[in-house]
Amino acid sequence: MTDNAELHDELCPEYDATLLKNGVRGKYAKQYAAGTNLVRLDPDIAAAFPNEEAVNEALRSVLKERNKEK
Repeated sequence: MTDNAELHDELCPEYDATLLKNGVRGKYAKQYAAGTNLVRLDPDIAAAFPNEEAVNEALRSVLKERNKEK
C-alpha cells in the first residue's frame, strides 16, 4: 500500500448511514450459490401469460411435445 492509502472508519458525507443499518451478512448467499436462470420475455410474449406458472406450464407442454417427436 502507498502512504496515501490510509483507512478511515468514517462514511463519506454522500452516504446515508440510516440506509446501512440492520444489514444481514450472507442474506442472499444461498440464492447466489444456487445460481439463477432469469430470462427476459419480449413484451408481446409476456402479455400472453398472466404469471410465471403459466409460462412454466406452456414451456413444459412444449418440452413434452418435443420429447414425443423423438
